[in-house]
Amino acid sequence: MTEVKLPKDYKPSANEPYMGEEQLEYFRLKLLDWRQSLLEESQQTIDQMRDAARDVSDEAERASREAEITFELRTRDRYRKLLSKIDKALKRIEEETYGYCDETGEPIGLERLEARPIATFSVEAQERREQLERQYGER
Repeated sequence: MTEVKLPKDYKPSANEPYMGEEQLEYFRLKLLDWRQSLLEESQQTIDQMRDAARDVSDEAERASREAEITFELRTRDRYRKLLSKIDKALKRIEEETYGYCDETGEPIGLERLEARPIATFSVEAQERREQLERQYGER
């Protein structure tokens, strides 16, 4: 992929080639920013947990801190999974398959990708998958 310089106020538009160089670069930067934000937040949590472990004085406070830490660890686990999805999306950008549904090969759409840059299915394909999950999950 060649290096693309985007204007500061660039937003993908339906008036340009779908997943052309500009759109791919836009989403690449968006994903990288999101990734960096998650990593920084995770590091802050680790630092806070380290500091909190030193400041415990009584049993009630210790129980409260342990509950907070458990919640934070669950959140970090979700972040870990999200980071993996971001990395996979960045790989799809490199391979120029980003923006296309894994199931149908159809465009996912700019609005959906803007809302969920790690999306791998079109709205229609996602709805079909969820419907099947509900059908088979109820049995």
